Amino acid sequence: MKKYKIIGSFIIPLLFVFGFYACDDYLDPQPHSSYSEYIAWENKETANIYLNSFYKYLREYGSLGTGHFGGLNTDGLTDILKYGAYNPGAGTANVYAYEPTKVTPDQSGGLVVWNQLYERIRRINVFLEGLATYGTFDEQTTLQMEAQARFIRGYFYHLLTLRHGSCVLLDKPVTNPDNPRSPESDCWDFVENDLDFAAENLPAEWPASDEGRITKGAALAMKSRAMIYAKRWDKAIQAAEGVIALKEQGIYGLASAYKDAFESRDLGNKESILEFRYQRPDLVHNWDYDFTPNGDNPGYGGKACPTQELVEGYENVDGEMVNWTPWHNGTTNQRPPYSELEPRFHASVLYNQAEWKGRKIEPYENGSDGFMEFGYDDPKGRTTTGYYLKKYLDESNTDLATDKSEQSIIEIRYAEVLLNYAEACAMAGGKESEANNAIRQIRMRVGLPYQDISGNALLEKIRHERKIELAFEGHRYWDLRRWRLADAVLNNVRFHGLRIEKTGPDSFTYEYIECDNKDRKFLDRLYNLPLPNAELVNNTAITQIEHW
Repeated sequence: MKKYKIIGSFIIPLLFVFGFYACDDYLDPQPHSSYSEYIAWENKETANIYLNSFYKYLREYGSLGTGHFGGLNTDGLTDILKYGAYNPGAGTANVYAYEPTKVTPDQSGGLVVWNQLYERIRRINVFLEGLATYGTFDEQTTLQMEAQARFIRGYFYHLLTLRHGSCVLLDKPVTNPDNPRSPESDCWDFVENDLDFAAENLPAEWPASDEGRITKGAALAMKSRAMIYAKRWDKAIQAAEGVIALKEQGIYGLASAYKDAFESRDLGNKESILEFRYQRPDLVHNWDYDFTPNGDNPGYGGKACPTQELVEGYENVDGEMVNWTPWHNGTTNQRPPYSELEPRFHASVLYNQAEWKGRKIEPYENGSDGFMEFGYDDPKGRTTTGYYLKKYLDESNTDLATDKSEQSIIEIRYAEVLLNYAEACAMAGGKESEANNAIRQIRMRVGLPYQDISGNALLEKIRHERKIELAFEGHRYWDLRRWRLADAVLNNVRFHGLRIEKTGPDSFTYEYIECDNKDRKFLDRLYNLPLPNAELVNNTAITQIEHW
């Protein structure tokens, strides 16, 4: 039998990473077509193989995972990212944005993953029951196994609660299908308890033989995220301060340059707290294949592109907002002020004439990267906004004919924890200086000035920094929902891009255009998504979410 191994975190195991060698048989603890459950508890090795099988779920349901929303980035439902098709696949985001009446208990656009998550929760509960019943390991080993499983379960219940506002709480295998939904507060209690247990019982560092497993830092960081959704500001503060304490021990910290924050921890990136790691040839992903500029792989890429709204959100290097009025008034040959914008823009967005893979990006009509007005046809790699993504793309990757990308995907960064902390401090009251200090750290990293502010201005700054700092990392849609701003920002609006034409060797015209061909809609009932009708049939004790 081949060896199963989780790819580790170099020499700093506080990072949670996920990856496989010999991933074709990672679920096969014995070479049998069937075997007794008792085999899993014969020794620590087989029990760990059982436990390891749950790790892949985190990758699938992470912010950029393929297990929900058809594998699309939920930022594509917002003002910062535009999917370029209106057909099956990438078009799901546009159906969701334009025609939310099509989101029903039977067709929920892929954001509802109720049945899938409960199947996985059931498997975790079976594991936990088996560990308690048949496990004969020492106390520390048992607690650490339980803590890893409960971290994953708590993460799943966080996903269910932020989607539905209420869910069925199951902490052990059940045979009775009839179980009622619990109130939202009880659901967040459950999430909090699971993540607390994980943080209390997982080590700050694993030995080399177990490097790459979930750790105390990952549990605290995830709790800081979950508790801002729960609006439990004191709990979010406490969790974030636990991560900050680990930073003071030299475990975490901001990368020296923003562009380096998306590198693997193996490359010295202390900002990475929770990371999904990949390795060719077996464990790869398709980020480059989906989002690379068309000129890298003609006919492919450009699946979703940054909007003009996002670009105009970046400050210049002096910390001032740029006046984009000249580009809003029809067509101009005035070159946009891209060179003046702060480092996060240049690390996240590819724009006309940006340097990339030894060439200059050509997102204009008949350019090598190309432009296509948004419509019902697949743009086949051409941009519909005048921009391409850069964040998470691997500039060294030249194998784009197949889905072969192995750059790590960072699920939680230290910068996110600082932003969680800043928001919780601002909302809790009496901690505005701490909130300002957290924002200042993030802005100092990219050379932007900052002066302390308070009240609503502070909250607005935190929201702005989340939009810019975390762009394309899968947070924007959920942030707008939890702030109850989605019905304002995403309703009865159209977003924009620039149509570019080359008029000379180094001259262009820029036309401000709508990259939407109809108004976007966000219905109030989308704040809590529906349950599948099949669940209502199978579970007679459950009721549908209000307004559905």
